[in-house]
Amino acid sequence: MNQNCFTHFKESIDSFKLPVKFNFPFYYTPDPLCVLAAKELQESLTIQTLWKHNFGLIEDQEGLAIGKMFGVLVVQNREGVIGYLSAFSGKLAGVNHLPNFVPPVFDILEETGFFRQGEIIISEINSRIEALENRVELIDLKKLLTEEKAKSAIELNEIKQKARNGKEGRKELRQSAKVSLNESELALLLIELGKESVQQHYAVKDCTNFWKDKLANISAEIEFFEKEINLLKEERKQKSSALQNQIFEHYNFLNQQKATKNLTDIFQRNLEIKPPAGAGECAAPKLLQYAFLHDLKPLSIAEFWWGQSPDSEIRKHGNFYPACRGKCEPILAHMLQGMNMDENPMLTNPAFGKELETIFEDEYIVVINKPAEFLSVPGKNIQDSVYDRMKLKYPEAKGPLIVHRLDMSTSGLMLISKTKEVHKTLQRQFLNRVVKKQYVALLDGIIEEEEGVIELPLRVDLENRPQQLVCFEHGKRAYTKWKVLKRLNGQTRIQFFPITGRTHQLRVHSAHSLGLNCAIVGDDLYGVKANRLYLHAEAIEFLHPITKEKMVVRVEAEF
Repeated sequence: MNQNCFTHFKESIDSFKLPVKFNFPFYYTPDPLCVLAAKELQESLTIQTLWKHNFGLIEDQEGLAIGKMFGVLVVQNREGVIGYLSAFSGKLAGVNHLPNFVPPVFDILEETGFFRQGEIIISEINSRIEALENRVELIDLKKLLTEEKAKSAIELNEIKQKARNGKEGRKELRQSAKVSLNESELALLLIELGKESVQQHYAVKDCTNFWKDKLANISAEIEFFEKEINLLKEERKQKSSALQNQIFEHYNFLNQQKATKNLTDIFQRNLEIKPPAGAGECAAPKLLQYAFLHDLKPLSIAEFWWGQSPDSEIRKHGNFYPACRGKCEPILAHMLQGMNMDENPMLTNPAFGKELETIFEDEYIVVINKPAEFLSVPGKNIQDSVYDRMKLKYPEAKGPLIVHRLDMSTSGLMLISKTKEVHKTLQRQFLNRVVKKQYVALLDGIIEEEEGVIELPLRVDLENRPQQLVCFEHGKRAYTKWKVLKRLNGQTRIQFFPITGRTHQLRVHSAHSLGLNCAIVGDDLYGVKANRLYLHAEAIEFLHPITKEKMVVRVEAEF
């Protein structure tokens, strides 16, 4: 489809300032022009009638409810006119192409393309495998093998039990014969008992060998039939792998210098990893690809979720989200190369100019009040952290120092140990649930109930670290008690009592639809960015590691 996807703004943008730099796509506040473009796209999604897709927004709508990530890219054409491009991630309404949306980087659904032809070949192999697996002879042989295995187990068990009983009987007979028989009679009896023992031993051995041979013969017949199936499966595996590699080679991504790299170059050759499923199908690379192909200058990008939230991830209808890291970060590193871009905020020290307040201290422990946006331990790019500050302040302290962590964005109380022994003692208290923590948060919405519990297992989102997913199959148990303190102006002030301490536990339990379904105010990962994350560790209770005295330390939140 060679349609023009450049969209003119419906309303005047004369009062808008053009972005000076392209925004960092993995952490950003949407530019006002992107917000306007997204608003116009959302309006068209609401009223359009050219295609049908169930976003889960209309009750009783046909089809499986699936929300979608959309993207807008504000661009300037060669005539200097400002407009925008629109894209969706993956497929929409079951297709890759829809009017006014940029096309995919590579269309694997093209009817005459190699992928469709490869699919046909693999489908034919699958049909042959299925036909061979459903042959009457093979099914009958497998059934016979199952039946004969059951028979052999019964017969072997019976003959072994008979041998065990015979052995016990002979033992008793020998003992009584030693008392009742003379020497010659006892000698004759022992010879007979020996013969009987040998006979039973060979009976067990013969039975075992009989069934071993019989079952082996049936298995050999099955293997004869399955040999062709296994050869076809190996052929399918090789063709599938070759087809996948061919797909990787056909996903070619441009940058503004018109330099091209495909998925194999980006992932397997550069990062020595296999491209994840769906790589290149997100909105961001689609938008940039179209812009570079048509000599449009990218000015700013934003992505938003439209529709029902998925079961595992937290996606709120209408909210803006950064590009995903697992699939998009390596691709966009190439596509954005050489562009005048905002600095990566994750390379800026968030703790610069901030101090750690000491709330309690003795010769064994320290309790500090950590400000928001301050790392607990050194990060991948930033060294400055609570650990580093404590190391500088207490150079004689031994051991790991940090007893437990707070998310970088969370403020509040942290326990610091000054010796290895104290650290072990406090760690044991955490493991044994002796330590009790209390948080206060401000939620973006009204919670109707007064108190409750949330139990949603969590695991890391492997394709979008550090985000966490709710996962009932592989997630670790995460348990939170909560209590409402106040409701005001569409927000809820709440106390959290985490029983477990999973990464982002309170943030996910707040925002997820199966939790409180209200993100914490300022949550830039699971809600809407603000001046800070309104989550604070306000109290901690533990036993002093030396005196065993009950310690309760509190510090009020600044919000």
